[in-house]
Amino acid sequence: MNHKLNTIGILLFVSTSCLAQKIEIPAVHTNVKMDKGNLVIEDGETKTMVSEATTPLELEKIRGQIAGTSTGLYFDFNDEKLNGKLVFGLIPQGDSKHPHPVYRSTTVQILGGKVAINILRTLAGRYDMIGWKESGKGTIGYRIINSTGNILYDGQISFKGTGPFEVDDSIIEGPFVNLLMSDGATISFETNTSIKASIMAGGKEYSDAEESTHHEIKLDGLSPATKYDYSVVVDDNKFDYSFTTAPKPGTRSKFRFAYASDSRSGNGGGERDIHGANAYIVKKIMALGTQQEMAFLQFTGDLIDGYVTSPKEMDLQYANWKHTIAPFAHYIPVVAGMGNHEALMKLFRSEKAYYALDRFPYATESSEAVFARNFVNPLNGPESEDGASYDPRKKKTDFPSYKENVFYYTYDNVAMIVLNSDYWYAPSTNKIPVTGGGLHGYIMDNQLAWLDETITTLEADENIDHIFVTQHTPAFPNGGHVQDDMWYNGKNTYRPYVAGEPLEKGIIERRDQYLNILVNKSQKTRAILTGDEHNYAKTELGPETIIYKDDWEMERLELSRTIYQINNGAAGAPYYAQEQTPWTGSVTGFTTQNALVIFNVEGDNIFMEVLNPDTLEKVDELKLR
Repeated sequence: MNHKLNTIGILLFVSTSCLAQKIEIPAVHTNVKMDKGNLVIEDGETKTMVSEATTPLELEKIRGQIAGTSTGLYFDFNDEKLNGKLVFGLIPQGDSKHPHPVYRSTTVQILGGKVAINILRTLAGRYDMIGWKESGKGTIGYRIINSTGNILYDGQISFKGTGPFEVDDSIIEGPFVNLLMSDGATISFETNTSIKASIMAGGKEYSDAEESTHHEIKLDGLSPATKYDYSVVVDDNKFDYSFTTAPKPGTRSKFRFAYASDSRSGNGGGERDIHGANAYIVKKIMALGTQQEMAFLQFTGDLIDGYVTSPKEMDLQYANWKHTIAPFAHYIPVVAGMGNHEALMKLFRSEKAYYALDRFPYATESSEAVFARNFVNPLNGPESEDGASYDPRKKKTDFPSYKENVFYYTYDNVAMIVLNSDYWYAPSTNKIPVTGGGLHGYIMDNQLAWLDETITTLEADENIDHIFVTQHTPAFPNGGHVQDDMWYNGKNTYRPYVAGEPLEKGIIERRDQYLNILVNKSQKTRAILTGDEHNYAKTELGPETIIYKDDWEMERLELSRTIYQINNGAAGAPYYAQEQTPWTGSVTGFTTQNALVIFNVEGDNIFMEVLNPDTLEKVDELKLR
């Protein structure tokens, strides 16, 4: 998942403490300079220095260095300021299909970032539901809660021995079913040690090519629409799961898939905020989707809080989200896309000014690069915005990569196109003319051209009957983001700036180009799946839909047929109420309750049902086709 880019921008040096560090200023930005060894933005007479988090939480530290003791396990989180408590319990593998830790009432205090648990005293006898005393093996789930009661991390570790104990080779993240095909899938997972792992499935063994802590093992040569048990083998430990291959393309079988977005941390405490993610609602969504027999879940954007300056803290938030879906995602693919809260920033801040850019160097620290490192998605998207008319250096790489954040995939007769409407995102919107940067909600030129080409390809594919297009930002916001998304209160002046120059098309013009591709140039596109607004609503988009303000003076797009925008940003983020827009009369089903959208596909027919994962009530329904 790591993609190498060429050198970006201008090579400079800045002293940080006693160490000279390379700083690469991308050529696509303006007014970002070096001043007396400091990276600054010069805006007129104002100079604003870069601001980095001083003590961010980091995934590697919070996972801890874990060692065996004579009575249990010892955790060192390498953070003298971390105080709180550790909650722990055995994970009963095989006792249920989706086992979670069964926490003991006993908790232990974390003091100065260190804590020990006594397995012999607290998890033996009547509390040994997994039989570790006989087998000499087990897996413990643990939860880190800081001194103010906030949950920072849920982790797991395997142990061996009956006293003294040792840390065993462990799966600490996953496994996840990725890149599902009719003849196989890719299984990804993380281990606590660098090893060669293997997977047994369908009577075959598939192995890593080399030792690693990150594993992506491709299973192939399997039969379509077939359930396969698979075993992940980590040294002498074996973990058993299953998945079902996709139908052969064009089979036109009956199946379901689900859609949601916006699961960043919510209000109310507890599992509604496990450092960055609303684990409470995400877990409910995964359980409901599993009960509804979804073939896959598309989740587009704002998985986490984001808006941080530390890649390692971003990794921690992603880990918390992935840990929440894992008990279910061992079996069912969950495909993630990017939103604005996946923003990893290069932040410039003072009492007088605030500027935020996509973090550089882009090859390793951009929002896009860190997202790609954390997820396994198709590699069939465009390369980047390099080569576009506004690219300042035609033979150099100046933009972040689109790899694994813009792509498409198919399942039977359905195609899902995943876009990134927060590409190269500069969160300080009003400062974009000063610094350059991508605009929230804007599909840039190369991505739009790729969308056009992909739609054309899928329109000609006899195995595909239905196309869904998903990006985080609504084309038609209804509540919470009317001031931006693809609308900006109807002001077309908003657009990205590259190397000091504005792009030719404003946000409303670009929205219309996008709609023209999906509605007028396509007959198979059924719906746009969006989020960003923390609510559920469906918007009918057709010849009668009002899509402009009365005073719009530029050319007006006429829609030749009707599709729907299905917005479901109701996966746990704090709610937004409905607002008035020109198209409000075309909006139905609006609710701020939590929601999971389920599409029932049967050949040429699609029926949509929306359920509340928290209460199991029906929220809405629609005969889409």
